Amino acid sequence: MPDSSEFTVPAQFSGLRLDQCLARQMPETSRSRFQTLIREKSVRVNGNPCESPKYIVAEGDVIRVDRNAEPVPVASAVPERIPLDILYEDDQMIVVNKPAGMVVHPAAGNWSGTLVNALLGREPEIGEEFAESDPLRPGIVHRLDKDTSGCLIVARTPDALMKLSEAFSERNTSKIYLALVWGHFPRKEGEILNRIGRHKADRKKMAVLSCGGREARSAYRVVREGVLGGIPASLVEVRIYTGRTHQIRVHMAFLGHPVAGDTVYGGARKLPASRQMLHAWKLEAPHPVTGKILSFEAPWPDDFNAMCALLEEEPSRAK
Repeated sequence: MPDSSEFTVPAQFSGLRLDQCLARQMPETSRSRFQTLIREKSVRVNGNPCESPKYIVAEGDVIRVDRNAEPVPVASAVPERIPLDILYEDDQMIVVNKPAGMVVHPAAGNWSGTLVNALLGREPEIGEEFAESDPLRPGIVHRLDKDTSGCLIVARTPDALMKLSEAFSERNTSKIYLALVWGHFPRKEGEILNRIGRHKADRKKMAVLSCGGREARSAYRVVREGVLGGIPASLVEVRIYTGRTHQIRVHMAFLGHPVAGDTVYGGARKLPASRQMLHAWKLEAPHPVTGKILSFEAPWPDDFNAMCALLEEEPSRAK
């Protein structure tokens, strides 16, 4: 590989992880080498250093690889004493009920107060297990948005991480969310199957795309309908079969029913709660050693409960 390379992501690479995209563009260099370069901040996407090999690229992204850049020492997450609600744990994995407002792992703008900081404060050994491979995201199998609460699995060992990550990528898991959304649905249940990728104009947002992006599949079922502050609203159960960034928020907005409190995808209205009303309620996954299917359920957080209590039956439907 030359000292530096720059290219524009073609349509056929859109939706790939950054390390996968680089390995396909420059097959003479190993994917693991690209992962190292990314963590050394020697890879830029649209002019900005990218810190994660898992970053999803989109058509038109400009990627530059600088092999001679001075390596930036990879930081480790700092242990912090932050209480966690543990739903399950054994010697291979931990299941946490993540609170809304907590970022999953440290990154620019959020170096402390994250779930990883809390985990290391509770159990420094997890950091030691992943000190070489991923010190900022030790054991993180999947993620939830900062303002989404609920079930999240963390692996205790690299082997467990590999097995659990495979289960998620191969869709051998079940993920059910609860969302409070605006409006009433003409059909009380349905399925959404389309493609999600980076918004063409706002790269911080995701969007449903006619071409490019990655396949995204969700199914919804209306649990309850009513009015919230005089505005029609619904409590829906959403099962996701793929795990795209912002998938439920994008799909609900696409249907014309944005998640209440979602300031990015059109659900922002004055609410007693200051976050999007989305909760990762139930999760099933195979144990990384035994293969037994384990089921977890995260209790509704207080703010979600309070908002649902305010969901009143419409006067016209009341008897």
